[in-house]
Amino acid sequence: MGFVTSHTNAIPTTTLRPDVEIPLLGLGTWQAPDAEAYEAVRTALDLGYRHIDTARAYGNEEAVGRAIADSGLDRAEIFLTTKLPPDDADDAPRIIDESLAKLGLDHLDLWLVHWPPNKEARPDVWENVIAAQQAGKTRAIGVSNYSIAQIDELTSATGVTPSINQIPWSPSDFDADLVAAHRERDVVLEGYSPFKRTNLEDPALREIADAHGVTPTQVVLRWHLDTGVVAIPKSVHRERIASNFDVTGFQLSDDEIARVSALDAPER
Repeated sequence: MGFVTSHTNAIPTTTLRPDVEIPLLGLGTWQAPDAEAYEAVRTALDLGYRHIDTARAYGNEEAVGRAIADSGLDRAEIFLTTKLPPDDADDAPRIIDESLAKLGLDHLDLWLVHWPPNKEARPDVWENVIAAQQAGKTRAIGVSNYSIAQIDELTSATGVTPSINQIPWSPSDFDADLVAAHRERDVVLEGYSPFKRTNLEDPALREIADAHGVTPTQVVLRWHLDTGVVAIPKSVHRERIASNFDVTGFQLSDDEIARVSALDAPER
């Protein structure tokens, strides 16, 4: 499983089974109300983002869909993720149809089980997610907030391994064994909350940022890209959305990657 640089905007991409290309940097929309979600997605797409992440639980699928429609971009240019909430896990076929209707789309690029229902893997739920993919309603399927053991349970029960696992991820969350476990299973690692869990005042992080003439947040995002981990920072502010996307003009050395991976968690 490698990752390459896309030709459209120099944001690296990686490939999800079955041969679905996902940009390693996208816009997250968690806790963004309709008006803010609409403006954030329109702004992001105007700036060159081609990966948008939402969820039924966020309550903004309709606004995200309108922003995509109003962007004027071809549907094939945009990678769109939404998620099945655990409370609705037993009603997956209806939920994906409702999500598609709200988004105004005929298919998703990625559909995730948002959390393990009742903290269980639930292969029966995964069977319905597989069925949605087989019906052409989503190109790729995966999970969010699942453990490796739960992923193995899904694979063992159904023969289909999730193509991606979206989990909290930042330098202080870095775990080489966890990265290796995902890669051994050909499961792409996707991280959320990259900044909330990072000490952006850390002297090592600031030193690396200064060396490249960038900000600590840009170093954190470049660290994701250089290690092949998908990042979906959320923002509703144009300046920050632009800054988060402006990470293609530099690359971290192996030593810098190692230093970022060793950062401690911020004090609470």
